[in-house]
Amino acid sequence: MPRILFPLLAVLLLGASLDASAARASDALPPASFSAAQSLYAASSSPGNEYVAGASVVLTAPVAGDFSAFGGSIVSAAPVAGDDLLVAGSIHSRAPVEGDVRALGGTVTIDGRVKGDLAVLGYTVDDLARADGSVFIAAVNTTIADGAAGPVTLYGNNISLAGTFDNNVTIYASGRVTLMASTTIHGTLAYEAPEPATIPPSAIIDGGVKYTNASYLPTIGTSRILALLNMGFFLFARFLGALLLAGLLAGLFPRLAEAIIERAYTDRPQSMLLTILLGFAIVVVTPVLCIMLTLTFVGIGLALLLCILYALLVMLALLYSGILIGGVLVRRFARRDTVLWRDGVLGMFILSLITLIPVVGLFVAGLLALFAAGALLQLFFHVAFPGENYTEELL
Repeated sequence: MPRILFPLLAVLLLGASLDASAARASDALPPASFSAAQSLYAASSSPGNEYVAGASVVLTAPVAGDFSAFGGSIVSAAPVAGDDLLVAGSIHSRAPVEGDVRALGGTVTIDGRVKGDLAVLGYTVDDLARADGSVFIAAVNTTIADGAAGPVTLYGNNISLAGTFDNNVTIYASGRVTLMASTTIHGTLAYEAPEPATIPPSAIIDGGVKYTNASYLPTIGTSRILALLNMGFFLFARFLGALLLAGLLAGLFPRLAEAIIERAYTDRPQSMLLTILLGFAIVVVTPVLCIMLTLTFVGIGLALLLCILYALLVMLALLYSGILIGGVLVRRFARRDTVLWRDGVLGMFILSLITLIPVVGLFVAGLLALFAAGALLQLFFHVAFPGENYTEELL
């Protein structure tokens, strides 16, 4: 759609103006003048092209050639015999311009008559003087108060028209289109907007009105596609985050991972079942205990701390279940007892694939997470109350 090509149009407009300036420079015009300052007040006439730059630029003397200005604020209050090229945050052109006007800014106001074409890109554009050539404006809010002699093309949100337009008017709007009283269009008014324009009875449109309804709300099919894309992005981000966290834990705390893998690799089935039951008991009992503690004023703080520890345990159990898979596979096939960061990434990747299997995959992942939770609790208990020398082994 053309409305999404505003940056490209800006480059084209500026490039066209620079080409025109270069062409005039090659003619028999006097040398161009260049000036730059923080606050620039141009009070002397320029016999040729004038190029200025500054935080604040004010032109009060006529320019015999083109006038090009770059700055934070530009006020052009003197006539220009050539073209205008204005780039600033705030632009106010008060005097007539014999050539074309091309402007790029946040707030653009055109008070002086433009004998050539007018092309503006900005946030708010107010064209209060008549342009004898074509008009192209792309802005969020656009107002044309005195019509135009040439064809008019407008892109934006809210657009207001007044005056006499001698040619066709084409509008692409995402908001409201309003014609003021006694607006006259000798050509065709063709506009695309979400709702019909406000056209008073006193308005005259010789070529008729062509309205195209354009709803910018997504349809049901588009909404479903966007929802699927969002879900896919969320799942991918979660998958990538799990891989990174598993690799980080395996690389930073290899002894802890090796201790959990050792239990899974060497324990008897009865011991593994007890570890799973311990993890299941903690996962089920802890939320009930937190709810009971919140019923008392004294236990609210303890319940909050317990909930934080519970969430941390669940997250570690899920991550170490993936590290467990990777460590067991490496020990079984690569004959290596040490755990590296890539073992955690490999195991978490395999665990993510397992969870894609309906019912069975979630059951297997749940058993691994419960075993990891029970093993972590046992190891933390031995570290806190070292009946045996576990602390040095885990550091």
